[in-house]
Amino acid sequence: MARINVLSKHIAELIAAGEVVERPASVVKELMENSIDAGATTITLEIRNGGVTYIRITDNGCGIYREDVPKAFLSHATSKVKDVSDLNSIFTLGFRGEALASIAAVSRTEILTKTVEEEMGTAYTIEGGIQTAYDAAGCPNGTTIVVRDLFYNTPARMKFLKRDVSEANAVADVVDKIALSHPEISIRFIREGKQALITPGDGKLLSAIYSVFGRTFAESLLEVDYELDGIRVTGYVCKPVCSRPSRAMQYFFLNNRNIKSRSIMASMENAYKNTIMVGKFPSCVLNVYVNPETVDVNVHPAKTEVRFSDERKVSTAVYYAVKGALNDFDSAPQVDSAKMAKLTEKAKPDYAQLQMVEDDTPMPVKQAQNKLLSSQPAKSMPAPAVTPKSEKPFWDKMSSTEFKNTVKVSAPQHINKGFTNADEPDLVSGFKTKNKPDTVVAVSDKQSANKAQIIKSVPGYEKAESPKKDKPVIISEEKALPKPLRLLGEAFKTYIICEYDNKVCLIDKHAAHERIIYNKIKKNALENVSSQVLLTPVTVTLNKSEYNVIIDNLDTFSKAGYLVEDFGTGTVIIRECPMLISGDDIEDTIVEMALYLSENRTNIETEKIDRIHHTAACKAAIKAGYKNSTAEMKVLAEAVLYDNDVRYCPHGRPVLLELTKYELEKMFGRIQ
Repeated sequence: MARINVLSKHIAELIAAGEVVERPASVVKELMENSIDAGATTITLEIRNGGVTYIRITDNGCGIYREDVPKAFLSHATSKVKDVSDLNSIFTLGFRGEALASIAAVSRTEILTKTVEEEMGTAYTIEGGIQTAYDAAGCPNGTTIVVRDLFYNTPARMKFLKRDVSEANAVADVVDKIALSHPEISIRFIREGKQALITPGDGKLLSAIYSVFGRTFAESLLEVDYELDGIRVTGYVCKPVCSRPSRAMQYFFLNNRNIKSRSIMASMENAYKNTIMVGKFPSCVLNVYVNPETVDVNVHPAKTEVRFSDERKVSTAVYYAVKGALNDFDSAPQVDSAKMAKLTEKAKPDYAQLQMVEDDTPMPVKQAQNKLLSSQPAKSMPAPAVTPKSEKPFWDKMSSTEFKNTVKVSAPQHINKGFTNADEPDLVSGFKTKNKPDTVVAVSDKQSANKAQIIKSVPGYEKAESPKKDKPVIISEEKALPKPLRLLGEAFKTYIICEYDNKVCLIDKHAAHERIIYNKIKKNALENVSSQVLLTPVTVTLNKSEYNVIIDNLDTFSKAGYLVEDFGTGTVIIRECPMLISGDDIEDTIVEMALYLSENRTNIETEKIDRIHHTAACKAAIKAGYKNSTAEMKVLAEAVLYDNDVRYCPHGRPVLLELTKYELEKMFGRIQ
């Protein structure tokens, strides 16, 4: 067995530093918490190169006495705990006495500090855990700590750091949480020489939220203030209509300390049950105040995990606090009936302005075909008279021929001379089939038999004076047209029911529409179809982790058809998006993609782009429960049944379920 050695102080400090100092954000968190515990009302933070080369924190707290400055950098040296009983009621953010010692062990640290009682301040320098300077200095009351060259003596740790932008965003995330947990403190954050954040420090949480996340997010919140059995819950939760695709904007604090608690999160989300869509999550900034003796914060070095003596009581308080805020928001306001009657009398419309719109009775297909083929040109035909008693159906007001004559659609001269009205060219079909200039798809008597005809002009036909002398050569080409489809109805406003090819088909309209849109987006991407430029660019507010992953993947979004730009810390602006995406779905698409990319970091760019297409198609597709017209459902059913590529949605769910006539008759016992 190997001999047991006692580690030197330097090695022990480096090992301890690994538990406390993981990246520049860890340093900022520990030092800012020390400033808060010192009673500071203003804190200024400045970083350079993501905090790797330079971190400066200045506060106006109580300061450190000169003789205590060297002690502060020793392991397990703290002013917040004196005996064992203090561990049972911890009111401060820090208490272990490891932060300064761990930071000084892996960096070059300078401190300037002065208390109110002292006439002169103290300047102290320590590099790699070794003191290099200890002198008197002139400085204001409070403490300034400068940390330079983080991990300069541990190159292996340096390799695990990310890009400067990513590290700076992680620091910004820590600053945001501290600003939200202590609105009474004015916090100023300077990033690469530019001011990125400043909070007023007026003690109002909404002011801090406005400074961190902006006006749009602040206006979507509802105030929470509730107390139950000595547990008080305060803060803000979002309105149900402002829910988000992820939990990234949920912030929980316990006695002004940022924590992660599954029970509190579950209680808050249960309060939103039946008020938000499935797959959406509420946003919140909630602070729970409990007796420090009923909670243990000494569970993890990061101090974000806590244990309650009575977790159910805390969860109940959070649930009723959020539920009460939502009930107050949803309660209908009282209406003054007398005042409402006067307003109604003034705004009463004339009876001629009121019109009930009903769905037109669909015309049989054969009748519609006969009517179209028998329509005669009427150049001088007056407009049909409309009587107030019986309004003619829309399609009976004017035939397609009358419309073409009205707008004076001009066709080539040889076509007008060579065909009667019944043989009038079908311009729409000719456009869809993208015929050559000398090819025209014509309508003839054989159309009733569903046969497509391609008419090619014979050389010299244009010079003929009469079509009787030189008739065009007609080449018939048989096409396998799809079998007729009969729409039966819709179930639960989600599933389309139709009859096709001796089968009863059930179609999930959301999954089907999602797959159709996905195929179109993929096709447009392959054909390099340009995106649409938004008339009003969409700004999306994100937390710092989401913002960081979006900025890291700007090129990926560009290849997927999105023009995303950095619009400041925590906000991106979308100026272009694919043609099939609605403006209302852009924000949810970006947020959901940020969540996916942050959880599934990979270098396979095609997988990222494909995931963006999946998300965009899902957001743009019609949703289950939406009311669709008969025509819309029929078009969607035809798109599914006539295209074998639409069988599964991009997430793998089936689009179509079929029940054959044989299976149906067997179920009813018609056959054995």
